[in-house]
Amino acid sequence: MSQKNETPVLIVSLLITAGLLGGGFWWFTQRSGVDVGKLTQPGSPQAPNPPTGQAGAANFSQIQNVPSGLFSYGGSTSWAPIRGSVDAALQSARPEFRLRYVDPVGSAPSSGMGIKMLLDGQIAFTQSSRPISETEYQQAQQRGFPLKQIPVAIDGIAVAVNPSLSVQNLTIDQLKSIYNGQTKNWQELGGPNLAIVPFSRSATSGGTVELFVETILGGQPLGGDVQIVSTTTQALQRLAATPGGIYFASAPEVVPQCTIKPLAIGRTADQFVPPYQGNFLAQCPGGQRNQINTQAFQNGSYPITRNLFVVIKQNGQAEQQAGEAYANFLLTDQGQEAIAKAGFVRVR
Repeated sequence: MSQKNETPVLIVSLLITAGLLGGGFWWFTQRSGVDVGKLTQPGSPQAPNPPTGQAGAANFSQIQNVPSGLFSYGGSTSWAPIRGSVDAALQSARPEFRLRYVDPVGSAPSSGMGIKMLLDGQIAFTQSSRPISETEYQQAQQRGFPLKQIPVAIDGIAVAVNPSLSVQNLTIDQLKSIYNGQTKNWQELGGPNLAIVPFSRSATSGGTVELFVETILGGQPLGGDVQIVSTTTQALQRLAATPGGIYFASAPEVVPQCTIKPLAIGRTADQFVPPYQGNFLAQCPGGQRNQINTQAFQNGSYPITRNLFVVIKQNGQAEQQAGEAYANFLLTDQGQEAIAKAGFVRVR
């Protein structure tokens, strides 16, 4: 055969070989579950599990594979509005699925404590306002099971000051300089000659402070002049009585309050986005309350947002079934609407 005739045959052979290799690779990825663009294990901190839900479920009554019995759960204080309204409606609609919130012994409730209780077998599933850490994931693996995290809501961290303060906004860098102790007077930020009094809960108190330390302070500790408070309620009371005060917390705990002023936050000085909708309503006139800036939280233009997760122990037992059922309940249309009414933002 001449070289001229060999060329088309060679090209056809190469195309057939490439097709076979491509088809084989596709078959392997489909059978193995490997995602070429995300090679970390599902449920690990590097690969959060996406919202799943049961396709087409509009309300609690349509969720299947729901175990019967009493299931203990725990976790984040940021979830309190959901526990107070959504969970109550859920148990009314599905009385066979009973829930009991459990506080940790000798410690304050938090995302981290909830995950620890889950690892220790004290609860069936937990609620977290931050992703699973690498350490927690490894601890679970060492005990013979992976952890799975399912996002069910979007939250943001709102920053508030005393309503008498003339400052209206801060950049992320300015916020960092306040909480690491570099900036000590509001005059340095365009405000009055007034000492800054930063408040925070303890760095070990839960997911909100952990996230703030990690994302705003770059993992560095809170500054030595930060005054530690035990609860957000206490912090808001102190803030209302302190002209130079500043505090951060979950947006639903801050934005509707009438005695403090949330600030617009910007990644840069030309991108300030408020955590509330429309014009700020000072002191809740006529009983009106400021509302969460849902659109900014959903599209990510507000710079300090996060997911709320249901964290599940994947051990093939009733507690895994309970955690997955709970997440599926929250991901129904009814559950997402209830989450929105509780002050958080829908994920679907």
